[in-house]
Amino acid sequence: MSLALSPEERAIASGRDGPAMAMRIVAESARLLGAPRLIPIASAHIDGGLYHGDSGTLFAERLVEGGAQVAVRSTLNVGALDLMGCSRIRLEEPARGMARRMMEAYRKLGCEQSWTCAPYQAGHRPDQGSDVAWGESNAVVFCNSVLGARTNRYGDFLDIACAVTGRAPDYGLHRAENRRARLVFDVSGLSAPFLASEIAWPVLGSLYGREVGNAVGVVTGMPRHPGEDALKAFGAAAASSGAVGLFHIAGVTREAPDAETVLAGAAPEAVTRVSPEMIASARAGLSTAAAPKVIDAVAIGSPHLSPAEFDTLERLIAGRRLGVPIYACTGRHVLAGLEQSGRRKALEATGVVIVADTCVVVTPILPELAGGVLMTNSGKFAHYAPGNTGYSVLYGSLADCVESAVLGKPSFTDIAA
Repeated sequence: MSLALSPEERAIASGRDGPAMAMRIVAESARLLGAPRLIPIASAHIDGGLYHGDSGTLFAERLVEGGAQVAVRSTLNVGALDLMGCSRIRLEEPARGMARRMMEAYRKLGCEQSWTCAPYQAGHRPDQGSDVAWGESNAVVFCNSVLGARTNRYGDFLDIACAVTGRAPDYGLHRAENRRARLVFDVSGLSAPFLASEIAWPVLGSLYGREVGNAVGVVTGMPRHPGEDALKAFGAAAASSGAVGLFHIAGVTREAPDAETVLAGAAPEAVTRVSPEMIASARAGLSTAAAPKVIDAVAIGSPHLSPAEFDTLERLIAGRRLGVPIYACTGRHVLAGLEQSGRRKALEATGVVIVADTCVVVTPILPELAGGVLMTNSGKFAHYAPGNTGYSVLYGSLADCVESAVLGKPSFTDIAA
């Protein structure tokens, strides 16, 4: 299938400025993907502002020099620096300077200085059925699944090119026929207390991602809506262990009033009936530390902590002094509320280290420590932390993490699946 560009798109692509470069990137990507046309988008979320090397900085600056500006609302995923000054980043020069230049370039392109992996918590919530171009795996899966907007998993450089052109390739999850569920993930065999617990959702998401890969599935057997923070945790873990861009939960998510509707009348290609034994195995797989006697740090907030999660964190700490620090990663939109209420100082007095604009897995914040043990309640942190930080990981609920941080050693309360 050949790509058909409009006269306007062809004219833009024939230029030599920043918008022309962006249009050529989008058009060539569309050709490679087999898309028949480009479609207009309502917004973008840009993952390319995180420093991975000088090429990313130079690319963004080239767009700026060419006069490019985003054509749609564009929020920014985390960067490599905490511009709010909450935490100490160990990124040294020249990488530090290049990271700052990259963040500044995206500001000049007209992107909102959100610097969060959870833009949906900062008010960026596109309408159901609208086409957008979002990057960052958890943001993508939340956008598709919970908000019901339509995006593929846009990678670095293509995301900002879509934002500048206001267009995206018409393929994949933009098309209704590709959003139908083909697999069933049945959790009806799990206990209601487990499904109602916070600890369930990263575990379920991790198992779901491994089971479905990049396919679209529907979760059945959920007794009630678990809340957005639970869906956020599920999607983030599923997009890390698999390549999930869209999931449905029957009776919960926007496009799935029931399983039959989202299966579009077809029989599922496969059914996974989740057992307590499968949950135990998935939960154990989130930990790489072998029965440690002590922990060295706790990290939470991947995806970034919401105001409600900070409320829970404060309640669990209850003013006690932590034996090891809890690194609480969040967006500046949440930080502003904590500062206005005086809660930031109170949290920091207990030993919480608030991290804004970034997180401990994508940039060096944790102390360099051979054989260090990091505890987390995040399926995404559990997946990426060993390779990115050098720490081994211990997974537990937020309550487990807080009690372990107070004691300086692992403490668990089990909820049976």
